[in-house]
Amino acid sequence: MIDASQVGEHMEIVGSCGNHVGTVDKVEGSRIKLTKNDSTDGKHHYLPLSAVASVEGGKLRTSMNHMDAMKQFQDA
Repeated sequence: MIDASQVGEHMEIVGSCGNHVGTVDKVEGSRIKLTKNDSTDGKHHYLPLSAVASVEGGKLRTSMNHMDAMKQFQDA
């Protein structure tokens, strides 16, 4: 798991497969708040910080593929 200080606003989050998961709005506690722009329902979703395995090239990479990462989404 990475440290919250490594997460910056507007960083892209990708799955271990390299496909887009979302874009960081900000970190709130132990969760990453995603922008509404990537949401199919127009709402903010959250991804547990623990789902992020690394920071690579200015992107956050999850420990799972993008589909499994999206299943980790939490509502406010």
